[in-house]
Amino acid sequence: MNTVTCQSCNHHYEKSLLTCPFCGTPTLLKSGTGFEWKSATEVLGFPFIHIAFGKDANGKRRIARGIIAIGQFGIGVICIAQIGIGLLFGFGQVMLGFSAIAQVAIAAYLGIGQLATGYIAIGQLAFGYYVLAQVGYGKFIWSTQFKDFEAVEFFKDLAHRIGF
Repeated sequence: MNTVTCQSCNHHYEKSLLTCPFCGTPTLLKSGTGFEWKSATEVLGFPFIHIAFGKDANGKRRIARGIIAIGQFGIGVICIAQIGIGLLFGFGQVMLGFSAIAQVAIAAYLGIGQLATGYIAIGQLAFGYYVLAQVGYGKFIWSTQFKDFEAVEFFKDLAHRIGF
């Protein structure tokens, strides 16, 4: 039987278990560089939470894949990663998704970032339908060079609706 020692209670248990049967601490899989952890709960065959950083023992990059994916690279419904795809929401350095907050945010609906795209795009350089940017391109633009009345009203209303 392949066993691990719990980092919380020091009991030994079977390596295949996702949590320590004595105290409930999640099993941390260590091999290679970095680490990986998956929640025991799954949705449609994907772990509810998957955290992955670094490389495995074979030198292959670990990619977080789950409903909530957290890591250097990730794919999930909600993704927090350096580079990733967040189907509903993404937060990171380079992110693709329905809505994204990132240095480079490529979004279908709401993109916020240094470079942002989306129906609503907010950024230093932004492309979208409603654009709030230092430099932007879109149907309705509020930028350092353009002050479209509809864009100004849209973003003022948006700020008011979210409590600013």
